[in-house]
Amino acid sequence: MTSVELYFSDEEEEILEVKRIRRSLRDSFNPMELDNDVFIRNFRLSKPAFLHVYNSIEDKLQLNIRQQAVPNIIKLAAALKFFAYGDYQTSFFENDLDMGLAQSTLSYIFKEVFDALESNICSKYINFEYKPDELRRVKDHFYEKYGIPNVIGCLDNTHLKIIMPKKDLRHLYANRKGFFSLNILVVCDDLMHIRYIDARNPGATCDADVWNKSSLKRKLHEDYCNNRKTGVLLGDDKYPLTPYLLIPYNNVEKGSLQEKFNNKHKLAQEVIEKMFVILKSRFRCLLSTKELHYSPEKATQITNICAALHNICLKYKVEMPDIQKENNQNDDNSIDAKYGEDEIIKTSSNELYNGGKLVRDSILDLFKKS
Repeated sequence: MTSVELYFSDEEEEILEVKRIRRSLRDSFNPMELDNDVFIRNFRLSKPAFLHVYNSIEDKLQLNIRQQAVPNIIKLAAALKFFAYGDYQTSFFENDLDMGLAQSTLSYIFKEVFDALESNICSKYINFEYKPDELRRVKDHFYEKYGIPNVIGCLDNTHLKIIMPKKDLRHLYANRKGFFSLNILVVCDDLMHIRYIDARNPGATCDADVWNKSSLKRKLHEDYCNNRKTGVLLGDDKYPLTPYLLIPYNNVEKGSLQEKFNNKHKLAQEVIEKMFVILKSRFRCLLSTKELHYSPEKATQITNICAALHNICLKYKVEMPDIQKENNQNDDNSIDAKYGEDEIIKTSSNELYNGGKLVRDSILDLFKKS
């Protein structure tokens, strides 16, 4: 045997040994045997929530026929750990456990699990259609706490940092702060449930345009035109004023009813700001200090899945992440400049603007009586 042949023989043996070690780790690893705190820290779900998600997607995952196949429960655990930490190295070679998975294997696993999660949990857990008791609860909350009637949720945008897209798409995804991103529209209710999400828009798209193109805006506009009184959303002054989206007053006088409305409006909006902090602390792949190394389409899919998982965490009362410990960075959602009403009105018809003004001014009459 030549020295070259001996070299390659040793190298092949090392590769085989690594594979044997990984298979041994994989076969011996059972995530359900982890301590509860370690389990939540690694996967962000409690064990009951994990099993619920697993049972929801198990029939969509490939059967493990080959001896070397990765068990489906490990596939889900690997995907959840990626959502929790946002990168391969941190996710799979540190932080309490090693699942015995090579990065090349993870790529195949992620595609399979992401597709299964998106098709099975997103539409089920992200739904703007309120049940009657839910609608009463959310409206009562915003009216009793802030004095603003008929509110069904709060609206805001946030950006998800992504890697540089293809050359002919870069101008679409470069946002005002100079990095590539998706501009994500989200609506949440009083309990921080995500009721609507649109994560498809490139980062160069302004918030008002994302809203104007959204299916939710079309639905609320259709309800308004057909005299179906669904309710109103609260958003900041990046958006146009309409009868179904109330924004703060511009240039208010100190001590005026308009200032009182703005203050209450700002307090009410804090629920979606808190939701973003919790969402991104729980699923750190969404943090602006990281960037998703995926195409815009795959980044959209990941965002939708994390939003659905967030709602599942709320359903199963999974403890909130330690924000002080988890968040060592300031994640700024605000990219767009804010505009005054004179500029915003240009993006909305006079009829809609005037209708929104009537709705907003009628709330000042309620403040006079309180």
